[in-house]
Amino acid sequence: MANLIRRPDFDTLLDDMLKGFFVRPVGFGRDATLAPDIKIDVKEDDKAYTVEAELPGVKKEDIHVEIDGNTVSISAEMKQEYELKEGEQLIRSERYYGSVRRSFQLAHDIDDASANARFNDGVLELTLPKRETTSGGRRLLIK
Repeated sequence: MANLIRRPDFDTLLDDMLKGFFVRPVGFGRDATLAPDIKIDVKEDDKAYTVEAELPGVKKEDIHVEIDGNTVSISAEMKQEYELKEGEQLIRSERYYGSVRRSFQLAHDIDDASANARFNDGVLELTLPKRETTSGGRRLLIK
């Protein structure tokens, strides 16, 4: 009787398709050319959201954050900065160099004028105050 070989990459691809198509980038095997995901934690209280995003190896000036209503976009440029000494040869490089981007929506609009960001030890921390809602909105008069 033949032994079955488990292919975990195929299993995750099949799971993604059953859940609503591709949740993560398609790739068979670990391909170092795929951009890594920006991992985030989002916390909420009555007045604001706090977002922590992992961006290891990125400089503060290479990070950009955009806020549009309730949508937050984080982008960063990872630059290759190493040099080989005489007699050295690079055998394999698995680190990613290039652009990464992550966008997500929150339940409330963000007061972008009061939002602030800090970057320390590879972690970007965003404090995103919720925008005050207007009282009831505006009712249109039908003519």
